[in-house]
Amino acid sequence: MRTVSELLHQSGFANLTWGNWVMFAIAGILIYLAISKKYEPLLLIPIGFGIILANLPLAEMGSYGTGIIALIYDQGIKTELLPPIIFLGVGVLTDFRPLLGRPLTFLLGAAAQLGIFVAAVTAAYLFDFSFKEAACIGIIGGADGPTSIFLTSQLAPHLLGPVAVAAYSYMSLVPIIQPPIIRLLTTQKERSIDMPQAISVSQTAVIIFPIVTGILASLAIPSCSPLIGMLMFGNLIRESGVTERLKKTAGGSLIDIVTIFLGLAVGATMSSGNFLKFDTVMILILGAAAFAFSTAGGLIFAKILNLFLPLGKKINPCIGAAGVSAVPMAARVVQKFVSDHTDGKVNPLMPAMGPNVAGVIGSAVAAGVFLTLLR
Repeated sequence: MRTVSELLHQSGFANLTWGNWVMFAIAGILIYLAISKKYEPLLLIPIGFGIILANLPLAEMGSYGTGIIALIYDQGIKTELLPPIIFLGVGVLTDFRPLLGRPLTFLLGAAAQLGIFVAAVTAAYLFDFSFKEAACIGIIGGADGPTSIFLTSQLAPHLLGPVAVAAYSYMSLVPIIQPPIIRLLTTQKERSIDMPQAISVSQTAVIIFPIVTGILASLAIPSCSPLIGMLMFGNLIRESGVTERLKKTAGGSLIDIVTIFLGLAVGATMSSGNFLKFDTVMILILGAAAFAFSTAGGLIFAKILNLFLPLGKKINPCIGAAGVSAVPMAARVVQKFVSDHTDGKVNPLMPAMGPNVAGVIGSAVAAGVFLTLLR
């Protein structure tokens, strides 16, 4: 009987705390949203299960421990390995033709990074976060999970869990968050603007673009080169037309494997002691504000551009909302919103893809700026 009592005393059951139960509930919510609502299931399921593993007492399954998940975290995230590989896959899956066909929309992708800097400044000067922590909170506004993880793992690894959950949660909630903001900042007349066809893009242009962009962005902001370099390498694999095997691997099995490891390791940073803090609540609130300001930045800048564009060349300002990096979800949200408000007469999916893919570049460059200034 004494042996049984000793085994029970040393079991995980005897060491469970209320914090562990709260984290189990949070993990359950994320997994439920992933399965039932299909909100970013490829990421929220690994993150949710990683949270469960990190909160099993005595199991040593957290990212900051000594077990297998800690090995993945130390070798995959702290070394900056996994997020750039995700960008390699994203590059393979990204078509930059909508951006090249309407180069002006690149400015909308840049303007949609407004929320990153608004939230960072707010976090630093109003809520007493350090500059490094504030930068990691601000990057949530880019709606780019791998970039958020990449930056936070370098500047404020203790915030990795809350920042990653906020980034991926708001990415999945794009269809809920963005339409009210678009409705507030645009008129029915603006929503009805039907944009002309984009100029055709040659095969030579789509091959040269990733090479030139990778070189110029990396020379301008060297700290962004791990992300931009891999993004553009992946896109070159896509567009070259002679690397089909590499394209299938990078855009398929490789990105899937890395997503599993990345999600588990990020989720496993969220032990109750690291996550259940007041700072976590503030990160979630500031992250939502960052995302809202990014959406508004793209919309407002599109309206400003229209002041200088001639009749017949004006931009449907709704596509500015697609400047966040949630590809292609943000563009699809804009398409549905405009189509619903014009009885299907205006369908700006392809124009919206221009700022959408530009936003991927913009958020990576913003992360590079923060790393250059703060690391």
